[in-house]
Amino acid sequence: MLGLFKSIATYMLLLTLFLPSVYAAVPHEIAGIELGTNVSKYPDFEVSNYLKETIVMDWHGFDKGVISYGICHSPGTIVKLQMKYQDSSKDFFNTLMKKFKTKYGPPSEWEGDSFGINHIWKWKFIDNQGRKVNMVLHHNLQDTSENIGNQVKLYYPELMEQEHLCFLRQCKKITNSEEQKHKEELMKTGWEYLIPQE
Repeated sequence: MLGLFKSIATYMLLLTLFLPSVYAAVPHEIAGIELGTNVSKYPDFEVSNYLKETIVMDWHGFDKGVISYGICHSPGTIVKLQMKYQDSSKDFFNTLMKKFKTKYGPPSEWEGDSFGINHIWKWKFIDNQGRKVNMVLHHNLQDTSENIGNQVKLYYPELMEQEHLCFLRQCKKITNSEEQKHKEELMKTGWEYLIPQE
């Protein structure tokens, strides 16, 4: 009989560990933001970042690309391209390195790790308009916190920084008392914001 109680207790313990919570309350909201609602309900999200991104897929030998463009200092201007090659192999990366070096010379610096997991080479240029241009060639097949495969990035570091500074200025800019009250409302906190709500 004792063995039966032990097996029932074990069964009940397993149920509590692997079954969804049976409490009546189910969290759907945190910090006043609710799952399942349309993002347009929160107009303050519109200024949540200083760059906007658009994605391209299956694009001329690239599996995927992320194109980042300005929304503040230079609205609509593409300031960063991040493209992932369809071929993820190390052999292809080595071929790319040779072609990059032939066309652009040796890289300016190494940004990879000492373990040989992330191979990251960076070139730095100044174009004919005096703008800094950075190019990065990256190979990674092990580090899941980074993009897997081969990718190339091309970006204007100074334009990205100008976008960031413009964005910060816009966030701090308050033109009237109504905006000031709205900002103060957004800064309010309490347990109803910190703990997920139903």
